[in-house]
Amino acid sequence: MFLTKKAPMGWNSWDCYGAAVTEDIVRKNAEFMAKHLKQYGWEYITVDIQWYEPNAKNHEYNPFTELCIDEYSRTYPAVNKFPSAKDGAGFKPLADYIHSLGLKLGIHIMRGIPRNAVHQNLKIKGTDKTARQIAKTASICQWNTDMYGVDPSKEGAQEYYNSLFELYAEWGVDFVKVDDICRELPHEEEELKILANAVHNCGRDMVLSLSPGPAVLEKAELYKQISNMWRITDDFWDQWELLYAMFERAEKWSIHTGAGRWPDADMLPIGALRQDYNLDDKTQFTEDEQITMMTLWSIFRSPLIIGGEMTKFDEFTMSLLTNEGIIAMHSDARNSHQVWRKEVNGVEHILWTATNANGGNYIAVFNAGDTDSEIELDLADIEIYDGRKLTELWSGEELTTEGKFTVKLNKHGAKAFLVK
Repeated sequence: MFLTKKAPMGWNSWDCYGAAVTEDIVRKNAEFMAKHLKQYGWEYITVDIQWYEPNAKNHEYNPFTELCIDEYSRTYPAVNKFPSAKDGAGFKPLADYIHSLGLKLGIHIMRGIPRNAVHQNLKIKGTDKTARQIAKTASICQWNTDMYGVDPSKEGAQEYYNSLFELYAEWGVDFVKVDDICRELPHEEEELKILANAVHNCGRDMVLSLSPGPAVLEKAELYKQISNMWRITDDFWDQWELLYAMFERAEKWSIHTGAGRWPDADMLPIGALRQDYNLDDKTQFTEDEQITMMTLWSIFRSPLIIGGEMTKFDEFTMSLLTNEGIIAMHSDARNSHQVWRKEVNGVEHILWTATNANGGNYIAVFNAGDTDSEIELDLADIEIYDGRKLTELWSGEELTTEGKFTVKLNKHGAKAFLVK
């Protein structure tokens, strides 16, 4: 299994374009990442759902639409959206371009086999079986009509998934986000296993990402054995209530983070979002809420996947993504966990800590309340009992303490410290 040394960092087209992203948009965002963000560790460019649906216009799906598929029941990029895919080239030309920038290409797929392949009873490559023979027609996605499930007990099922990932390997794909597979467990657990087997035996290293959430906590060991990242939430958007709820999710999943396996708190809805509706739509998170989100995602070591249109980022958004101290915490934090969650001076506060792999400790303190606050922190809470030097990662401010120190926090805000 391909093990990533750190939680993946990249961009995904869903938050800003839904199912309507096009090749020119992908290329422009890749060029922006290569020029402005690659040096900080950002590297994946992922084309999200329905790149094989020629008529997709936004975040809403066309029900029971015709998909672009080949003779072996496999989806192919719609040429009107991805012109370089013409003549059966698939995503290889786009992958080659992404790689030329020093970046990596990701794609989104749905679990299962296309309905129109089943209706046409197309072939399964390398077998004498057909789509209709391996389809599990009672296993359907509740929010998208593109696919039927695949019956893992049927001869040809493993070969179908093998043919998919052999194709993606030929294209040069580096990251595959598989949807309608994570929270369905245990119902579709066997299908997940044959899919993962195909990924791990395709001859190319690929990150395997599972969606949507919430993932099943009792199945954590299965996720860790067969995938690199799995969603712990449903789609995460720019609402404080969803960010507030993530603290509890992160606390429960934190013991499963690390060694190439990453519980995924979902994309970062920052900057320009929902561009597919031709809106000048910017994140509804305040600046303090965005700092809280980046701090929690980073100390928890969730994958960091940008959701906004990068070419429209302002100075503040760029500062979130290029803070070297926060990026280092995301890479170097170990044994991250919540220390306490309590009301202090009438305001709810949350404290997280982690060991720094290069020496020292990290602390992140959050104001989860609706008013600004001032709180005294004690290094004894993380079992440090003598003086230390601290650096606040967002501001760069340095201080020395004998153990206790006071922190001021805006409502819904956060601060993070490197303790040495």
